[in-house]
Amino acid sequence: MKKRMGLWTGLAAAVVTANVAAGWVHLSTGVSRTTPRAGSGPAAGLAPKVGGLLQAGIKQGGNKDFSGATRSFRQVLDLDPANKLAWYNLGVVAQQDHRTADARAAYDKALKIDPDFESALYNKAILIGTSDTDQAIEILRHIVGANPKAATAYLHLGQALTKKGRDGEAEDAFGLAVRADPSLRQLVPEQFRNPTSPAPTATQAGTKR
Repeated sequence: MKKRMGLWTGLAAAVVTANVAAGWVHLSTGVSRTTPRAGSGPAAGLAPKVGGLLQAGIKQGGNKDFSGATRSFRQVLDLDPANKLAWYNLGVVAQQDHRTADARAAYDKALKIDPDFESALYNKAILIGTSDTDQAIEILRHIVGANPKAATAYLHLGQALTKKGRDGEAEDAFGLAVRADPSLRQLVPEQFRNPTSPAPTATQAGTKR
């Protein structure tokens, strides 16, 4: 399995691998909740064009044609300014191209449209992991609060909490990550790894360290 170099600036390489394996930070296509549909008056007929441009941008991004992908996603936004997928994909392309500020701005645009857009939340948390660990923790907690099965988010949450010296909470997060996806156990730091014990409960976590 290859690492996606340059996407993760603040966490261990092992966690990078887990993140890619879990399918995060990928370009995404689909129909946003604001994409015009056929038969919707003046906007009729735009949905197929929007979908085609999204697909084109994803293909360009996959081929490392970042400028071409950016143009395609910007064209989507010309047609549908509130298309969260276009904003999200602009963020992914910028992140791959090491344009951190542009990536964060694009994710923020996507999240303004849909504050619960899990992929954008996750990517933003990873992006700011070293510069604003507290906010990254807040975002990751939001993700796992909405999706208790978000194993890789728990793994990153544990990493972020460890950086802040909050080992008891980190142990709980790592335990929940492994409970949701046992294959992640090998990526948990050794001091938090106990293969013979179940993941700690919230009550147990409060008594540790």
